[in-house]
Amino acid sequence: MSADSAPQRSNRTTRATERTRRVRRSAALTAGLAATALLVSACGSGGTSGGGGNTNFVTSTDGVATVAQGKRTPAPDLSGKTIAGKNLDVADYKGKVVVLNVWGSWCNPCRAEAKYFSKVSKEYADKGVQFVGINTRDTSTGAALAFEKDWGITYPSLYDPTGKLLLRFKKGTLNPQAIPSTLILDRDGRIAARSLSALSEERLLKMLKPVVAEK
Repeated sequence: MSADSAPQRSNRTTRATERTRRVRRSAALTAGLAATALLVSACGSGGTSGGGGNTNFVTSTDGVATVAQGKRTPAPDLSGKTIAGKNLDVADYKGKVVVLNVWGSWCNPCRAEAKYFSKVSKEYADKGVQFVGINTRDTSTGAALAFEKDWGITYPSLYDPTGKLLLRFKKGTLNPQAIPSTLILDRDGRIAARSLSALSEERLLKMLKPVVAEK
């Protein structure tokens, strides 16, 4: 064996190891993007349940799924920066009914429902109801802020451009799987209702009023 054969072999081993690491990183990134794509469909009219087995929810003919009080699951940790750059934790609103709306400024159905969310959020502000948006797939906050200004939306929105917050919802629960999606959380922070399509004022109130009326 020549004196320089060992360093050459070492270099080959190092290059092979680095190639393996690059392949693993690429596979992990691809898997993450695929998971996001499966969970959050492109902006459209709706989606379907992501869970199997006993999901405990019932979907009505208008596409709104609801869960009885005793069978609800808690919402996951939903905290981070808003599109305005402020800290927000949805758990801080425990004791209130929370309306979570997943939206994007690029989404036509989101624009169609925005005026209803703006109107109802103001009407129910003194009735123990807090609206919170989750802005997703906007590459910057500028377009999202302009969207809120255009539609008179005054409640906060978490900034979730890659869908990481949405992936925290457990499969088989009333998880948001489309843009737009709307969830109603009861006063204990549990998921009470879900819609996977744009809402009219009538359908939004149909989801919201029964939860507000709960004791």
